[in-house]
Amino acid sequence: MKGNFPIDKFQEVETPFYYYDTALLRQTLQTINEEAGKHEGFVVHYAIKANANPKVLRIISQAGLGADCVSGGEIRRCLDNGFSPKKIVYAGVGKADWEINLGLDKNIFCFNVESVAELEVINELAEKKGKVARVCFRINPDVGAHTNAKITTGLAENKFGIAMRDMLPTIEEAAKMKNIEFIGLHFHIGSQILDMGDFEALCNRINEIQDELEKKHIKVENINVGGGLGIDYQHPNRVPVPDFKDYFDTYARHLKLRPGQKLHFELGRSVVGQMGSLITRCLYVKQGTAKQFVIVDAGMTDLIRPALYQAYHKIENITSDEKPATYDVVGPICESSDVFAKAVDLNTTHRGDLIALRSAGAYGEIMASQYNCRKLPVGYITEDLVEE
Repeated sequence: MKGNFPIDKFQEVETPFYYYDTALLRQTLQTINEEAGKHEGFVVHYAIKANANPKVLRIISQAGLGADCVSGGEIRRCLDNGFSPKKIVYAGVGKADWEINLGLDKNIFCFNVESVAELEVINELAEKKGKVARVCFRINPDVGAHTNAKITTGLAENKFGIAMRDMLPTIEEAAKMKNIEFIGLHFHIGSQILDMGDFEALCNRINEIQDELEKKHIKVENINVGGGLGIDYQHPNRVPVPDFKDYFDTYARHLKLRPGQKLHFELGRSVVGQMGSLITRCLYVKQGTAKQFVIVDAGMTDLIRPALYQAYHKIENITSDEKPATYDVVGPICESSDVFAKAVDLNTTHRGDLIALRSAGAYGEIMASQYNCRKLPVGYITEDLVEE
């Protein structure tokens, strides 16, 4: 093995593919459980949208985490891989009737409701089944986050959530519905957040909201603060496990939970981001007029984040020990945006070398497409490639 990669085994596998380091995943899950477990009432759900590889999900469910789903397909996937329906929360701004019915049939923990129109439909469908749907209202707190504008979700102009001014009327409307049980409030301000001050601001806003609701004699059983904790894309080896202690301690210090209240988290990227790498092979080294290109067999169909968000992933040549040279690393897709990085230093690269795009465990395999009629990449866990 070179580093954490079983290079000899990689040579036997068709590229491109995703490799998931399960030792790191288990270390991350252990840290989450230890740090969250220090605080009474903290409940952690894994956001399925980050990575829904079945073998990864089974490891996460075995660690005892709940699930945060945003589609009926995700509900089915997590139920198939060991998650208890009693720990499933279902969010999403556009829930179809069949998805709501699935959640009702499976008796999931709750629906995170994003509009009065959605609430009315859930009530109607629950009535037909003779059931009572547990709901949390996703409130748009108008709290910004220091992150990419395309993954900020807590501002007033975002499509997500119920506006602050509509919160109380929505709660009052729910109280009139016989097939709805209001059990909490849900918030999520964005993704890839590394500044704990953003979470402190959310805590302060929630404290204000709770104070106002209590004046109206409205008590809230559950507070759900979403996820959002980021990872260190620059230094995946130096910081393989995010600072969960600081994250959970921030909420413990600044959020004024009421007696018996549960605080729910929906962590995705921070759980699986660092354990995954996209492994690709160099097809050609092309000498341009003023630069060199490493053309690899992975493209934006396999990892779209650089093209979609201009996201950074550390890139390493894991089979070359030669001195570094500077390259643009690009894929084979017929789009000018199919570029993983420009002017990146790699060990001198030749046709056939294996290249790793690090920190790709979240929003990598799950966002892959078949544009250009390409095959979807396969995701392998350590146990698939290394004999125990």
